[in-house]
Amino acid sequence: MSRRLLVVASALLTALATVTVPASAAEPLDYVALGDSYSAASGVLPTAPGSPLLCLRSARNYPSVIAATTGANLVDVTCGAAETRHFTSSQYPGVPAQVDALSEDTDLVTLTIGGNDSAVFIGAILACGSAGIVTIGLGNPCQTIYGSLFEDTIRDTTYPSLVQALRAVRANAPNAEVAILGYPWIVPESGGCFTRMPIARGDVPYVRSLQSTLNDAVRRAAEATGATYVDLNQVSHGRDACQPVGTRWIEPVLHTTNPVVVHPNALGEAGMAAQAMRVLGLD
Repeated sequence: MSRRLLVVASALLTALATVTVPASAAEPLDYVALGDSYSAASGVLPTAPGSPLLCLRSARNYPSVIAATTGANLVDVTCGAAETRHFTSSQYPGVPAQVDALSEDTDLVTLTIGGNDSAVFIGAILACGSAGIVTIGLGNPCQTIYGSLFEDTIRDTTYPSLVQALRAVRANAPNAEVAILGYPWIVPESGGCFTRMPIARGDVPYVRSLQSTLNDAVRRAAEATGATYVDLNQVSHGRDACQPVGTRWIEPVLHTTNPVVVHPNALGEAGMAAQAMRVLGLD
């Protein structure tokens, strides 16, 4: 072989050695999904095959959408009604602590959690709904009765519990990207829709503020623990439970398509998945 051919061959071999493996050829992500009913998509059919009956886990929840889109290997331990304490303790007989699904090999963790702690968020929705019915949708009876109680509980109790839960996730999955999603808007900024969400007109901003406080606690907990916060405030604006079918992400109490009311429908879960993938650079 001539000297010129040897130089050319050497250059070709060098170039081939530096070719990057296409992303499509990379190993699929080992993905573990944790969280509550907003992660599990409780009430959205069909139910995930083999999932615990009490967890009401849907095959169309946002972790399933993410896994189907990215080709990730999904281990889904989301469970309806989960609280932060169920990350480190069993929620139901035969349902292990959620962090037990994590390991050093876990690449990605997503979760939605905090809304059930101290029954503060769902409890507030029920309390405000009951108060609204008594006043036939007039005034702001819930705010008058409860004042800052719910938001104080989120700041004083839910926030430190979120930090503790995220630290437990990090300890059990030290090499993973951890993403915690906020909660999509349940009610509009004002006005409301009393015939579908029986919250008094004057209490709608009160409930919206409560949810804002919860999402802010989630955001701050993510910052405190090095997790990624997936902000749903903007993308879910105008998709609350007062909007029509095909627009809303959250199902109302009345005239609903989901037996588990005040929870995301399939459209909402798909929207949550899209935003998570966008923030994580997986889209």
